Amino acid sequence: MATTTFHLALIMAMAFVSSAAAASCPHTNLTAGYTVDFTMLQHQLRGRVRLAADGACELHLTRFDLLAASSSARFWAADGPSLAALSSGRAFSPRPLNSTFRNASLVLPFSRPLPPLLALFDPDTSSDLGHLFLPNSTVSDSNSTDSGVAAAAQPVSVPTMFDNCLPLAENKYRLRWTLNASAGTVEIGLEAAVGSEYYMAFGWADPKANSPAMIRSDVVVAGFTEDGMPFAEDYYISDYSECSMGTDDSPVSGVCPDRVYDEGRNDSVLVYGHRRDGVSFVRYQRKLDSGDAKYDVPVSATEEMAVVWAIGKLRPPDTLRSLYLPQNHGGPRDTTYGFARVNLSEMVDSCNGPLDADNKEDQDRIIADAKTPLVVTSAPAVRYPNPPNPDKVLYINKKEAPLLKVERGVPVKFSVQAGHDVALYITLDAIGGNATLRNKTEVIYAGGPEAHGVPATPTELVWLPDRNTPDLVYYQSLYEPKMGWKVQVVDGGLSDMYNSSVLLDDQQVTLFWTLSRDSISIAARGEKKSGYLAVGFGSGMLNSYAYVGWVGNDGVGRVKTYWIDGKSAGGIHPTSENLTYVRCKSENGIITFEFTRPLKPSCSGRVECKNIIDPTTPLKVVWAMGASWSGNSLTGSNMHSVTSSRPIRVLLLRGSAEAEQDLRPVLAVHGFMMFVAWGILLPGGILAARYLKSLKGDGWYQIHVYLQYSGIAIMFLGVLFAAAELRGFYVSSVHVKFGVTALLLAVLQPLNAYFRPKRPANGEASSRNRVLWEYLHVITGRSAIVVGIVALFTGMKHLGHRYDSENVEELTWALMLWVLSAIVIALYLEYKEVKRRIGDSSFRGHWVLGNTEEDDSVDLLHPDSTDRNSESSPSGVMEVQLEPLAR
Repeated sequence: MATTTFHLALIMAMAFVSSAAAASCPHTNLTAGYTVDFTMLQHQLRGRVRLAADGACELHLTRFDLLAASSSARFWAADGPSLAALSSGRAFSPRPLNSTFRNASLVLPFSRPLPPLLALFDPDTSSDLGHLFLPNSTVSDSNSTDSGVAAAAQPVSVPTMFDNCLPLAENKYRLRWTLNASAGTVEIGLEAAVGSEYYMAFGWADPKANSPAMIRSDVVVAGFTEDGMPFAEDYYISDYSECSMGTDDSPVSGVCPDRVYDEGRNDSVLVYGHRRDGVSFVRYQRKLDSGDAKYDVPVSATEEMAVVWAIGKLRPPDTLRSLYLPQNHGGPRDTTYGFARVNLSEMVDSCNGPLDADNKEDQDRIIADAKTPLVVTSAPAVRYPNPPNPDKVLYINKKEAPLLKVERGVPVKFSVQAGHDVALYITLDAIGGNATLRNKTEVIYAGGPEAHGVPATPTELVWLPDRNTPDLVYYQSLYEPKMGWKVQVVDGGLSDMYNSSVLLDDQQVTLFWTLSRDSISIAARGEKKSGYLAVGFGSGMLNSYAYVGWVGNDGVGRVKTYWIDGKSAGGIHPTSENLTYVRCKSENGIITFEFTRPLKPSCSGRVECKNIIDPTTPLKVVWAMGASWSGNSLTGSNMHSVTSSRPIRVLLLRGSAEAEQDLRPVLAVHGFMMFVAWGILLPGGILAARYLKSLKGDGWYQIHVYLQYSGIAIMFLGVLFAAAELRGFYVSSVHVKFGVTALLLAVLQPLNAYFRPKRPANGEASSRNRVLWEYLHVITGRSAIVVGIVALFTGMKHLGHRYDSENVEELTWALMLWVLSAIVIALYLEYKEVKRRIGDSSFRGHWVLGNTEEDDSVDLLHPDSTDRNSESSPSGVMEVQLEPLAR
């Protein structure tokens, strides 16, 4: 009997297996009910796929979220996630994906073997929105259903999928969680449609409080570093203020990480994080009871508890704080902060569809201009915006596949250094890699097979977008598809509005300017995300005039000026500088501000009145960026997070910039030549003409002429050196004005010597023209020397003020000693001359400005030895006349 029962049971079991096999789908050997989740790559894709449990050849897609894709996007069958595998795949379903799906449920029937990979794919742009793997999904020709190879019906989850979802701020901020009560943990996902500079905070309120409040809450602050890496940090709120790290006299207070408190620690564990389509997502795990009774709140798995949340801007680490710290959320309740009640064990799924950010172009941006070449290199892909992609992609200015923005009519220069196997070209094709190899046509706007190079021998490619260039094109490699990304072509911009632009130190700020007769228009643009941008004129932030641009909480852009004389907030003093045409905006976190100001302020007595811009001399420029700025009272919270490492000298007239250095060599040569001319040769020529006439022969004359002509020649060479270095001759600074005056007086001397009236005959009185000429010759000559010496001193002052040379003060004292020595020598020679005249009993004649013994027969410009010898013989009457001061 027992044997009969056993055989009967065996027969029934075999019949059941046979019927189950007959009822299973013949196109897959996956177990009925097999479940797997989509991996999100783009368009906020989420969804869970389950093989039909009744044996039908259907995939049931539930909790399906997707932002609208293009009209060509489809469910796609492929052998793998590579570009080649996806490109050779096929449409799995004819259902279009050009509309937004919100928590949808779909049925995807199939009549062919399931592929190894099911993706959402756009074949027109080779764009993978997301995919899932179907292991052991195909069957052999015999339709084997061997249970040994059939996959188990257990979910294969991904980090973006959770059991529960609760909206916190409508269409902006969401809470997702999955409870693991047996392990005593909960995994939480924070998701917000905010910029990368924002934080997301969530946690449990103090259960002992009468009503939910932020004070004594146990929260986790999640966000992204400036390098794009996610983090999740455990925080404790002890006060309604930003975190104060504390000193010997004051304790730690505010919204601070647990680990800065005594015995505090970070009890949250980062699991995953990403930014997609302008949405931040961070997943972390925490214990329900961490055992930290002082700074953490024990969380019940079954009871409803009060929770708190907030979103706001994140302050990056700076010189005072080494941590990322949240700022005040600065907005209304239920929009930027709020309270709720959550029971972790209850099933909640009230999120309606994917979050839709206003700005989905979340990758780095570069705005091209005509002056600065864009350096194109190649490096491994890290966060390429349009998967799938090759292992190596294009970088521009060290940014991975950035969004490039250009202006019509403005040339774009590329310095191609990506390797000889990467040829850059601008194309209308979104895939690149030479569309003709895919049997397609493309329009090429610039570049091609010759546009390749390496850092040692880069190739320059110049592209001029014109009015026929579409609004959207792509920079790509000719030999490999999908290495580049988008180029936005727009009408007009800063490069059209301003004549000159340069990249400042570290290539993180671009300065634009246009000079006019009495004013200068300036624009500054940060090349990275920040809360404010400051540009200072000076050798450093200390003792500089700073222009700060920021956008307030009300969305209004502002620009203000400050005088900075200290490293703390108390050393930043607002000024009343006259700025016009002021504009400031923030685009995807990138600050740009503009203004116009006079070159020389029309005021006196105030500190800003000394803020003079001289276009003929380099303008030292520094910059700083930070998380936030206040137009009213400034505090330590306004400290910068990143600054320039050194000043950059901006040559306003030339439209270029150079790194800080002690002194430009050409201008040093100019100064030395002017010292030789005005400090040695020209004064020496005058001394020779005045005090060496008592010597026999005409040696004094030769010395006088040679020294004067040599001084004038060297002076002109020095002027040419300075004009060539500054690319022009501009009379604006005090030094240049004195120099020009001295030059004119020097040139006047040989001219008036050439046209001097003749000497009167012996015994005759000098004519009126002769006397006037003598006065003119002496006054202009000695005035030239005085003005020339003043020009030397103003040049030294100019050197110290504009170039901060280390030895300017020592050189000034040396010049003063040299001039004093020359004055002492001249006084001594004058004393000897007076004694000689008094001792000369034969001295007679009339006195003309204190000059003696001039041979008028000598032409200072064209000396003739015969005339000189004939009139050098003694005569009965000696005439005292003006010595020539030809220069």
